[in-house]
Amino acid sequence: MAMASATPTRLPLISKHTSFYLTNCLPQTRFSHCTAIRPATNRFKCSAGGQTGFFTRLGRLIKEKAKSDVEKIFSGFSKTRDNLAVIDELLLYWNLADTDKVLDELEEALLVSDFGPRITIKIVESLRDDILAGKLKSGPDIKDALKNSVLDLLTKKGNKTELQLGYRKPAVVLIVGVNGGGKTTSLGKLAYRLKNEGAKILMAAGDTFRAAASDQLEIWAERTGCEIVVAEGEKAKASSVLSQAVKRGKEQGFDIVLCDTSGRKYGELFYFFSRVYFYPPLSFFMFSRVFY
Repeated sequence: MAMASATPTRLPLISKHTSFYLTNCLPQTRFSHCTAIRPATNRFKCSAGGQTGFFTRLGRLIKEKAKSDVEKIFSGFSKTRDNLAVIDELLLYWNLADTDKVLDELEEALLVSDFGPRITIKIVESLRDDILAGKLKSGPDIKDALKNSVLDLLTKKGNKTELQLGYRKPAVVLIVGVNGGGKTTSLGKLAYRLKNEGAKILMAAGDTFRAAASDQLEIWAERTGCEIVVAEGEKAKASSVLSQAVKRGKEQGFDIVLCDTSGRKYGELFYFFSRVYFYPPLSFFMFSRVFY
């Protein structure tokens, strides 16, 4: 798909891009696959002498960091697996006289495995009712019922599965997080999906600190066909841009205002929130994060 050579008109505060572009930099999931022609990239080779070079050490450091992250993920899975293995031991020698004790220990095992209080209580009380009613008479029966309960919770659809944006428009979504967390890219993906679902989207380029951040968001606005509010000058405050975006969203009947922000440490977020006036109030916070 060829890209248009003409640049979109940029108004002082808000510009609308009517053309829609998709390139292979969009995510593969739920996005059409297109191929963009790119110029050939020159590859350079450098020979290392007897001394280890900077990039060699850097590559080794990155490799060790990636290995450490993977080990952390799998260690988390192993802890959950070990916690759930306790259930087999509880139900192996189960008898009716120990029902309350076994169910209490089962509840503890589910909580430690991050099932959450509400889900855990629902599962345990359901098993208790079936045991007292005589439907479950052995450890294997309870184990099968437990599996079916978890499977039912994962596959059962509720009455309302669509995104609830609240009764006041526009819904304001503020995306915050540390540097390099993928906030702007996540905002573009979210805008693409919500627009395809029929929502009228307004983007707000609230990252006034990082160089070319507003230009990056304008590219996403162009690809998704959304309107965008950008700063008028180089030294504009993020609070001013976001407040104007929410005001414009309310006046022009937008369904959702997606607000991009600059990377901030968690201790700086509350100060940032105190500088921005949102009406309607914020509907969602989306914390974009990276793992260390």
